[in-house]
Amino acid sequence: MRKKIITLSYLILSFSALVAQTPLPIRQLLQADYMQGASFSLKAVEVKTGTTLYQYEEERELIPASVMKLVTTATALELLGEEYRFPTSLSYDGELRDGILHGNLYIEGSGDPTLGSTHFSSDRTRFTADQLAFLSPWVEAIRQAGIREIRGAVVADESYFDLEGISPRWLWEDLGNYYGAGSYGLNVFDNLFYLTLSTGNVGSRATVLSEEPVMHLHYRNALTAAAITTDSAFIQGAPFSQERSLTGLLPANRSRYVLKGDIPDPPHFLAQLFADRLRGEGITISEAASSWRLLTQSGRWNGQKRTPLTTTYSPMLREIIRVINHRSHNLYADACLKAVGVSDSSHQPRSSFEKGIHRTQQFLREKGIDDHALWMHDGSGLSPFDKLSATFLTDLLCYMATQSPVSDTYIHSLPTAGREGSVANFLRGTPLENKTRLKSGSMSRVKAYAGYIQKDGKQYAIALFVNNYSCEGRDMTRALEKMLVGLFAF
Repeated sequence: MRKKIITLSYLILSFSALVAQTPLPIRQLLQADYMQGASFSLKAVEVKTGTTLYQYEEERELIPASVMKLVTTATALELLGEEYRFPTSLSYDGELRDGILHGNLYIEGSGDPTLGSTHFSSDRTRFTADQLAFLSPWVEAIRQAGIREIRGAVVADESYFDLEGISPRWLWEDLGNYYGAGSYGLNVFDNLFYLTLSTGNVGSRATVLSEEPVMHLHYRNALTAAAITTDSAFIQGAPFSQERSLTGLLPANRSRYVLKGDIPDPPHFLAQLFADRLRGEGITISEAASSWRLLTQSGRWNGQKRTPLTTTYSPMLREIIRVINHRSHNLYADACLKAVGVSDSSHQPRSSFEKGIHRTQQFLREKGIDDHALWMHDGSGLSPFDKLSATFLTDLLCYMATQSPVSDTYIHSLPTAGREGSVANFLRGTPLENKTRLKSGSMSRVKAYAGYIQKDGKQYAIALFVNNYSCEGRDMTRALEKMLVGLFAF
């Protein structure tokens, strides 16, 4: 009995000592009512010396949400190189005689997430003609080859990646929404479409007006008009399915309201789109557009030798990484993870989430970064089963700042808090504005920030996570902002 009392007393004293050592801004955060039952973790390290400035529950493994993109982008930059470009090639098999192609025309992908992307066009808010510009050089290449007729099909070859476009550890409620778009060997238009609707009086059913680009999807429409100013609406559906469910609420009495959803089968859609474009240019095609997936499933895929026509290249990886970390682009991140997986040493024939994760783990170990606290199921952080610790992430951030050959590119891919990207409003008007580069992450009852803080000529790597808080997300954001300012106001 005496031993138990001594042990209990020791634990109480140890806990009291820990609380006493915890900086006041962290204690104030933890004492808030909405933090009862929450998990919190933080670590801040001076990059140059590796000296820990602050830490609290730093080994606890928590959901990082989009902060996981810091792991993906670091790995991609190092393994692929900042000047890497994703190629997409046009080729044909069979025989070309007298302007007639007796074979198929192939679009060969390597997972490029930027083909027709809004992030490299003039307008990111809607579908525009700019996004179709990549098709013109393809048409010209076919004309230069003298092809006037195709006695075969336009075929999307997306076999560079496997058919698992979405992670099996994502939630059903995310599938079909624009942020839950799958990543394939061929991607186009950010793998999303724009659905335009109109609404009437409160309580009435919304009306579907149009979709861009046109795919003729089938909608189960349960969208209802409500007395709100922003929507709480979802487009839901499985990959490769032409059916989509529309659920939730839209603002009432709107003549035009736009939602974004995912393209169910981007490779096949791209083949159809290009075939339609060629027919519009006067080139005859005898068979319906198809894809590696469809031909493989029907036992009609063949590996005949192909003749190359032209290749389109993505922007450099450094530009893609900047979009990922500034805009928190899930598709870009997952495509980069799978591209990394191409160099995986396993015997699987094509890349996948699994191979990308395995190669990422290899990379971390090669650099001496302990990855035991990394539980990774995608490259984007969309999975609520992803976990990592503040210690793991600050170790990675310190490595990238001090040893990586792409250090400057990586650090400057993070948006400046209070100024840019997903943290444009975070820390605005505080002493840390313009001194902090952060990647943010959020999902239901999850907030996370990680990156670098400049203070008095020193650079600090910081990672902080909070899960299961019980207040509104915006209130949690303000509380974390206040805590950070308090910690770095010395």
